[in-house]
Amino acid sequence: MNCTTVAVVGGGLSGLAAALALADHGFTVRVLERAPAPAPAPVGTADWPVRSSAPQTGHSHVLTSLGLRLLRKRAPDLLEAALEAGAEVLDLTLSAPSAPGAFVREEADVELATLAVRRIVLDEVLHRAAASRPGITLSYGTAVRGVRLDGSGRRPVGVVTDTGELVPAAIVLDATGRRALSRTWTGTTGGTRTGPTAVRVFTRFYRLTDPSARPGPLNRGNAAGGIWDHYAAVVHPADRGVFAVSLGTLTGDRATGPLRGARAFTAAARLSPGIAPWLASGVSEPLTAVRAITSPPNTLHTSPEQDGRPYGVYAVGDAACITDPLYGRGMSLALAHAFHVADLLAAHPVPDAAQRARAADLAEELLRPWYQQAEQDSAARIRSWRAAAGSGTAGGSATAGGSGTAGSPEAVPPTVLPTGRPALAEIAAAAHHDATVWRGLTRVLMSLSTPDAVFDDQGFRDRVRGAARRPVGMPAPPTREELLQTITAAEQGARV
Repeated sequence: MNCTTVAVVGGGLSGLAAALALADHGFTVRVLERAPAPAPAPVGTADWPVRSSAPQTGHSHVLTSLGLRLLRKRAPDLLEAALEAGAEVLDLTLSAPSAPGAFVREEADVELATLAVRRIVLDEVLHRAAASRPGITLSYGTAVRGVRLDGSGRRPVGVVTDTGELVPAAIVLDATGRRALSRTWTGTTGGTRTGPTAVRVFTRFYRLTDPSARPGPLNRGNAAGGIWDHYAAVVHPADRGVFAVSLGTLTGDRATGPLRGARAFTAAARLSPGIAPWLASGVSEPLTAVRAITSPPNTLHTSPEQDGRPYGVYAVGDAACITDPLYGRGMSLALAHAFHVADLLAAHPVPDAAQRARAADLAEELLRPWYQQAEQDSAARIRSWRAAAGSGTAGGSATAGGSGTAGSPEAVPPTVLPTGRPALAEIAAAAHHDATVWRGLTRVLMSLSTPDAVFDDQGFRDRVRGAARRPVGMPAPPTREELLQTITAAEQGARV
């Protein structure tokens, strides 16, 4: 039995997952979360409140195949609880190339599935599991102000709360999300790699009138819609007949600002391929107002031995790495990282240089490939969206509420692909007709296989370049001019 005490700072998805994984290994865990405890409510209800410390929980989320595989193998009780709360497993092979004989199911394709569930529901499943698990203490309404180190200044003895309480702990996990507060606590704020996402997301949740009837096909496997050359529009099914519609536009794009209003949002969503059937009269009803949020940049905090961080203080989830939300990797990477960190600490429970080096190696292996891919994908998308928008964007950053501020646009690093690697758009086009390309692309998009393992394989590249480029059934998205005309007409109608 492990007697080490771990303080997990942050009670969101990665913090609770880490606590549960650590408790499975016999650690004593204290979770400290600055937000109040969730109010009692049935799991899966539509009105479960969004956590004030994590506004992104009120937006659309995806649990990719990586996250579902982890739950199946490591936490089947959590998966069962999510399914009881109304979550649904979606079979991605239903969106494989449909031409006769084009796709033959393989044994490994059982992994090509995702879990349709709202973030607030999955968070509540984790909360309930942690609250009932021996060895875990949940302290809500408790903010942490710093880490207390031993006399050597190299190892933690605990964390200090905003009331001055010292919470003893030999190991501290930073699960504070994008704030990554441990870098401030330990004075190690350098060594961070970032690349812009430059995306503002508008989201609204709905409930189907008939939860058993899907209004339209999921052309993206776990979603309908697309990421096009000047905006994105996607439907994500969730639990109990609930689904989210999310529209993504450039940060600072004033012309698309009216999407905060229900009329402009609905008109733009219905104009987008794959979305209209879900919002047809009588098919669904809105559950929330339109929520707007500006995404943080792609971020990777570098190895702890490089920035002088003490032994035994490690970041998990978004505190370690953030990737572009349009590609939906965040929840699954956070879950995987939390469980792998717990495994590492169980195998090497003494905070020392060897433990820290292994934590650094884990982050490099698990997180860096996806940060790099997100950086490349974001850069290509930003250039396309900026070219389409022309002078219609203000550039600069925006607040969490989605308001753009004028200024110079964020610098977009050049998209540097390994020699000979086809662009993502080229791979996606080939995937409509070649099952091998589709399978490889899907495994990358679902975080099961790294980009270099698939995209840099010569046989895969040859198939991409040899695949047909025939158009597929999804209609073309509106032009930017058509989109803006629709937004303007809806906004003016709302003012009449």
